[in-house]
Amino acid sequence: MEFDTLEVNVDGSRGSLTLDNPDRLNPLSSHCLREIAAAARWFDTHDDLKVVVVTGRGRAFSAGADVSAFEPGGAAQDMHPRDDADAGRLMAEAMEAMRAVTVARINGACVGGGLVLAAACDLRVAVDDAVMFIPEIDLGIPLAWGGIPRLVREIGPTLTKELVMTCRRFTPEEARSLGFLNRVVPADRLDAEVEELVECLVEKPRHPVQATKRHVNAVTATMVGVDRAWSDVDSLMVALRDPEGRESARRYLSRMRNKN
Repeated sequence: MEFDTLEVNVDGSRGSLTLDNPDRLNPLSSHCLREIAAAARWFDTHDDLKVVVVTGRGRAFSAGADVSAFEPGGAAQDMHPRDDADAGRLMAEAMEAMRAVTVARINGACVGGGLVLAAACDLRVAVDDAVMFIPEIDLGIPLAWGGIPRLVREIGPTLTKELVMTCRRFTPEEARSLGFLNRVVPADRLDAEVEELVECLVEKPRHPVQATKRHVNAVTATMVGVDRAWSDVDSLMVALRDPEGRESARRYLSRMRNKN
């Protein structure tokens, strides 16, 4: 299946989804989010598929939401504003609903919405120098897309509050110690480590593995209420009209441009 922002493949029991905009560090535009959701549904049409590796081309997993959307006229013009703002939640839900086990191969920067995409995957392997932080509050918006309940599910409420409120960077090793990552490896070991994990999974019988995924997801859904994230979009749309938030976003984007 062909997409504008992704490359997707299936070969028997294995599949891959690669974000494919490396020059911009694989930003998650509304269009890209809709394509990821469509790809997730497409993977489910392959009955023999057991594992899908999710990664980004180039030196980043994903730099997160496309920040151009925060500039005047940056929102998608072909969608109602609420639908545009809700694309991230629908992406995360589609990824979690996939039958196949998803393995996030975090090959570099994994920021903001990129962390939400990783959190929607079942297992996560990262390089030891990956850059990880959640800049949404600096952009004057709450972390949406169901990111809060997914982080609470993975690392607990106290650390979710700290990492989201402070926007501070944290290392892959810290993320592993918190339970967010399964493995942290040097860059030259990333592919071998992911392959070892995938090989182990594809050797297992499909039905009990998929039942385990669904069972764990069902249990954690009752614990953290991921389904309630449908209302994230309303908080996001309010924040996009807040003058203080818009000024914070202006300062943040100015700092990012000066760094580049």
